[in-house]
Amino acid sequence: MSKRILIVDDAAFMRMMIKDILTKNGYEVVGEAADGAQAVEKYNDLKPDLVTMDITMPEMDGIAALKAIKGNDPGAVVIMCSAMGQQAMVIDAIQAGAKDFIVKPFQADRVIEAIQKALG
Repeated sequence: MSKRILIVDDAAFMRMMIKDILTKNGYEVVGEAADGAQAVEKYNDLKPDLVTMDITMPEMDGIAALKAIKGNDPGAVVIMCSAMGQQAMVIDAIQAGAKDFIVKPFQADRVIEAIQKALG
C-alpha cells in the first residue's frame, strides 16, 4: 500500500510541486492545507503516514502546527520545508519533533530521500 501524505504550504504552487514529485514516486497525497490550523485539522481527520510542513505560513506557522500535531499524536512523522536562511527555525522544528527538513527550491531526489528516511 502506498504511503499517505498531507502537504502543508501556504503557496498553492509549492503544494503542486511537492504533490507532483510525490505522485510520480508512488506516494498518495491524501490532503493539502494552506496554513497550520488547517494542517492540524486535516491531520486529525486524515491520519496520514507523513506530513510535509512549510515553516512560514499565516494564521498558525509550521512550528506551532508541528507541536500541536505531535501533542495529539506523538508518533506523527513530519518533515519541515524551509527557505534558505531559516536555520534557527529548522533547529526549533527538529527540537519540537520534526524528522527532517527539505530546503526550497525543492530537488525531487532530496524530497524523496527525506521521505524514505523519515518513514524508515
